[in-house]
Amino acid sequence: MFPEHRELITKLKTENDLHFIKLFDEHNELDEEITNLENDPVAANSRSDEIEGLKRKKLALKDELYQYLLSKA
Repeated sequence: MFPEHRELITKLKTENDLHFIKLFDEHNELDEEITNLENDPVAANSRSDEIEGLKRKKLALKDELYQYLLSKA
C-alpha cells in the first residue's frame, strides 16, 4: 500500500506515531477479515452485505491513511 510513501511509512512506524499505527493496523486487520470471509464459500454467500460494508470501511481507512501521509510528507 502506497509504495511511493514507503520511507515515510517506515519512519512513522519507527517513531511510534500512534495515530498512524492504529489506522495502519486497523486497515490490515480489515483486509485479513475480508480475505478470510471471501475465502469461506458459506460466508462469502451468506454474509455478502457484511463483506461489502467491511470493504467500504477499509477504503475509508485507506483514504484517511493517505491524507495522513500527505500531511506528514
